[in-house]
Amino acid sequence: MDVGAEDFAQRLPRLRRRILRAAFVALDMEFTGLHSTYLQNNEPSLFDSPVERYLKARQSVQRFTLVQLGLAIFSKENSNKYVVHSYNFFLFPSTLGIRDVEFTLSASSIQFLSHYGFDYNKFLKDGIPYMNEVQEKIFRQHLLAGTCTSNADRDVLKKAIDEVTSWIAAAKEEDTMILQDLNGYHMIEVQLVLRQALENVWTEPLEDKKVMVKKVSPEHRQLLENSPYDHCQKKLILLSARGFTNLFQILVKVKKPLVGHNMLMDLMHLHDKFYRPLPESYEEFKRNIHNLFPVIIDTKTVTKSMQKKCLFPRVSSLLEAYAVLCSNLNPKGPPCPVIALASGCSRYAEKESPHEAGYDAFLCGSVLLMSAHLLLCRSTDNVVEAEPSFSQYLTVLAEHVNKVNFIRGGVSSINFSGEDSPCRHPPALVVHVRGWPGVTERQIYQEFKPHCRFDVRRLSKNQFILLSNKYKHVRLVLRDYRHHPHLQVSVYRHWRHSPSVNCLLQISGIVALWSLLAFVLGGARSC
Repeated sequence: MDVGAEDFAQRLPRLRRRILRAAFVALDMEFTGLHSTYLQNNEPSLFDSPVERYLKARQSVQRFTLVQLGLAIFSKENSNKYVVHSYNFFLFPSTLGIRDVEFTLSASSIQFLSHYGFDYNKFLKDGIPYMNEVQEKIFRQHLLAGTCTSNADRDVLKKAIDEVTSWIAAAKEEDTMILQDLNGYHMIEVQLVLRQALENVWTEPLEDKKVMVKKVSPEHRQLLENSPYDHCQKKLILLSARGFTNLFQILVKVKKPLVGHNMLMDLMHLHDKFYRPLPESYEEFKRNIHNLFPVIIDTKTVTKSMQKKCLFPRVSSLLEAYAVLCSNLNPKGPPCPVIALASGCSRYAEKESPHEAGYDAFLCGSVLLMSAHLLLCRSTDNVVEAEPSFSQYLTVLAEHVNKVNFIRGGVSSINFSGEDSPCRHPPALVVHVRGWPGVTERQIYQEFKPHCRFDVRRLSKNQFILLSNKYKHVRLVLRDYRHHPHLQVSVYRHWRHSPSVNCLLQISGIVALWSLLAFVLGGARSC
């Protein structure tokens, strides 16, 4: 279930076969941070349009990186049974032949993951490399120039070179020596550096993190370099350096439905880390993602809709949604999908592992299947075929396809295949301040915080707009501040409170006044 750099390459062919046979793939990610506090006003706000939110999130994605990516591959078998292979991929940015990657750590995110038992040693020491198309282009240039060593662990390379140069002076042709304890990229880097520095050595990788070094003649070396058995062929080095990007491209090629939960940040990191740096244009980002993954389903969007349609209780987490769907809410009986974890993933059946990416990916896919089955039963008055197909489930989920949940913002969801859906917020409130000189947005926020949660934006010197996503909070504030000595709260009316409308009215008034004066004065002269 846990996959690092050491065993990723040998697992890749089997992963490809499983994805090809899959009905769909579920995804989850863990990051070094979510919202950057380095930049002012970068927190999500109810005032955010999709473009504004995207630009905020883009800056955070550029500063943080992935530490773990969970992939749950759901394959349909007979009798409406889905077998799940769930994986935790530990990731670490590629350091071979490209500009050194910098990323930020959020203290709260690191503490959060530590609380849930995240293995930082695995992330740092055995993280699978990856690169996007821009980084790969740079890497190819270095590879052709023979300068694709990394900036990391130069002590390891120096130690290996010193050992070999000390040994080779007294060695005879065909003599060999073994370099030991070489992790991950060191296996490639050491061989490339030695071959570049010494024309009379040959190298071969061995098991158990070892590299064999052999003294050969320059002529023999040339023959070996043209051999198909050379483990340092450029295409093999490229395959190794691209790491997890190889699996990403398999997912893109097969176009299986991609499932996640609150997955906007996941999609942005997918684009930025494995495809191309995030574009400045929000619409271009949407087009790119839709081209990469034509069928996306966000289980947060699905369960939010079901709260109205199926008396689905309000839940705050993926785990809660899964627990509700596993209860009596979902119809029982033969048609209900059976979700079985593959033998290698059985620990997820024995205990909960929240915020482990592979487990959360398993929950995503399970929530999708159970939600789809519930919707199918409701749409057919519980008359369901003995073995409903996955395509039937996709049909009842059609209105949610490519709609990704938008947390606290100006739209309810981002539509990757069309126009975004407008959000139906409660009415905005306007606060008129009297007798409180120099008041700030922060002070207004703190004033209302004990009562309820509002986002605040200054409208004019003495006026502020409040936005909430709960009608009861709006009613509460209108009631409690009816007779406040310094704060007059009312429902915001654009024609009455908008500075631009007021400015236009003032200009119109001035123009009308001058027109009247001109008319009066002109009439007086004619008399």
